[in-house]
Order: sequence, then C-alpha cells, then structure tokens
Amino acid sequence: MGITAAIKQTWKQTRDRLAGVESAAAADAGARKTAILPSILSPLRTAPNGQTALMKPTPANLRRFAETPVARRAINLVKDKITSMNWQVRVRRGYTAAEVPDAAARINALRQCLEEPNAADSFRTLFEQVVEDVLVGGFGAIEMESTGDPSLPFHLYPVDGATIQIDPAWKGDPSQPRYAQQTGRIGTGSLIPLLDDELIYIRLNPRTHTPFGLGRLEVAFESITQFLGANRYAGRLASNSVVQYALWLNEATPEQHDRLIRWWQDEIEGTGRVPILSSENKPEVLRFAGGTDADLHIAWQQFLLVMIANAFDLPPMLLGMTQDVNKSTASEMADEAFASAIVPVAKLLAEHITRDLFSKRLGWREFEFLFNDLESRDETEELNIQVQLLQNGVLTIDEVRQQRGLGPLPEPQPQP
Repeated sequence: MGITAAIKQTWKQTRDRLAGVESAAAADAGARKTAILPSILSPLRTAPNGQTALMKPTPANLRRFAETPVARRAINLVKDKITSMNWQVRVRRGYTAAEVPDAAARINALRQCLEEPNAADSFRTLFEQVVEDVLVGGFGAIEMESTGDPSLPFHLYPVDGATIQIDPAWKGDPSQPRYAQQTGRIGTGSLIPLLDDELIYIRLNPRTHTPFGLGRLEVAFESITQFLGANRYAGRLASNSVVQYALWLNEATPEQHDRLIRWWQDEIEGTGRVPILSSENKPEVLRFAGGTDADLHIAWQQFLLVMIANAFDLPPMLLGMTQDVNKSTASEMADEAFASAIVPVAKLLAEHITRDLFSKRLGWREFEFLFNDLESRDETEELNIQVQLLQNGVLTIDEVRQQRGLGPLPEPQPQP
C-alpha cells in the first residue's frame, strides 16, 4: 500500500469513528473525551486483579533529606503551624442550620471523630504525618472507613503516600478502584485496591502531565544536595582534616626529607608538642588558600539556604539568614511566610476533608471543615471587625459565635 492510499484509509477510519462518537453523544453526555495522560509519559503496570497502576518515582534518599537540619526546619515551620491551629466543623455555605436535620448532633460527631480519628492517633499526630508526606513528596494519603454508627461515623488511618499507586485510566466510576497500595508482598496480595471514597489523596502542585503532585522537598532536592556537600567540606576544612598548607625545605637531601617526615609523623603529629627544628635554612610554609572564612564558602552556603527557602515558599530569615533583617522587615516576612507557605497547604487539607470525607465518604454535603486562623492572624483586628459587623446589623451573635467555633447561645427561659 502506498503513502497516498494509507493516508486516505486513515482519514476514512477517522470519519467513521467521529460519526460513531456523534451518534453516541447523547448517551455519553458529560463524559471525558481527552486522554488523561499521554501514553509516552505514563508507563503503566497491570496489577494481578487487572487494575492498571502508575507509581510515583520518588528518590530513595528523599525522606533521608527530610531529616537534615535545614530541611527539617523548613518542614516543621509549616507542619507544626498547621496542626496547631484551631479548627471547626460548621454548616456549609448555601445551607442553614434550620434546614439541616440534626445539625448540632452531627457536627459534634464529626468533631469527635476528627479529634480521635482512630485508637492510636489524635488529630495532630495523624495530620502531622500527612502534612509531612505532602511537603516531602507531594503526596498525602489517609484511609477512610465508615463505622455505621451515627455518633462515630468514621475512622481515619494515615497511609504512606509513597506506596500509593494511581490508576490514570479511572473514569470516575465509584465502584472501580482508583488507587492501590503496594504492600511489598508477592502474589495476589502485592496490591490493595482502594476506591475513590476510601482514600484521601492530597497532591501538592498538581500538573496535567502526571497524576502525582510535586513536594517542596523535591523542588529543593538539588539545592539540599549541594548544601550538604558544601557543609561537609567546610566541616572537614575547619577541623583541619583537609590540609591547606605545605612545608618547603630548601636544598634538603632525600634522606633528610624522609627523616623529617618520619619524625613529624611519629613524634609531633597529633601530640600537641612544640616542634623544634635546627637547620641551616629556615623552612618556609606555603599556603594553598587565603586562610580566611572565604575558604569555607560561606557565601555559597548562604545562597543555597536562600534557594532552599524559596523552594519551601519561606523567607530566608526563617532558615537562619539574619542579614538585613530588622523589626519591621521581620514582621512583614512572618506575614509573608504565613500567606505563602502555610495558608495554601492548610486550605488544601481543609478542602480534602470537606470534599472527600464529609461529601464522598459520608454523604454529608451540608458540612465543611476549616481552620479558624486562616481568616485573620491578628486577633485584635478580627475582634474589631466582628464588633463593627454586629453593631451595623450585618451579623448576628450566633453567626459570630459560629465563626469563632462556638455553638449558639441557649434560648432564654420564660419567666414564671
């Protein structure tokens, strides 16, 4: 078959396929037509149960890098602030408490379950693990299990996000597995399939060419590698394990040269004794470097600290860079860190709890989860705004109490 005939046949097959798609448009209204991922960028693997899965290629030493001082400082700044914030469960926008049956009882049940998500964890210990995975690798995973008890409707369990595989061919069918966990076993138990409403999977920096997120530690990976190398070299140099000078003996014979080396190694080196030399010509010390702090590459390490801080959306001040920092700039940088590094991750976490846990798993779409500290960091400013709204009749007392995570005031009892 020639090239012209092949092109004509291809166009004919395309027209026939388009005609079939148009005829079935009414039946497939709302269905996705584009490919989820280009096949060249998504090497799929088939599980024993027939489910296609794609696993995130995470560097083996990524978690080890999270244990280094600079990375640990950056992670803890975000993680500790989020898990320490006050939070609440309230009726969602578009609903009123009067329209939702048993609103107060169900809010109390949701809050109790979040405060004690399982027999071993509290809210803070569970979500510290999840936020850690989100910042390190861009993945955070929580298993959701319904209990069938209205007073305690669910349990939550932290899952290692690096073991989660994603099915990029998932079409939105809730009865088909979307995720799978790699257990490390051999055989049929190597993968545990999970439905969409059984797992909260949090992606940081989502992109179209991959189903996985991008963690902040992944962005800082190269900078941390270079920083550790420069810091290790500076440590060896400062501890004199790297020699930066040499002795020059003018007109010394080979025998004298060898005898001096043996005497220095046997009698002087490492003993702290004062070496006494007697020779016709005074030995000369040749330095290979300037003998200053510039040899430690301090400026290069400071630049790498700035790059690491940028990867974590933090001002360099919070990682120990105190140059050109005063009282006014420190306050502005702290506000910038809260707005750029903490608020996006906290809102992402709150949205997943509202959508995946309350809506998908429980079917309670009338409620939402939110962190109270995201609205305003200044307690005095927030209080003044609420007082003004109360005085102008924009908000009621119960609405202000709801914003502060408090219940409505009890109804006044009639006087006898």
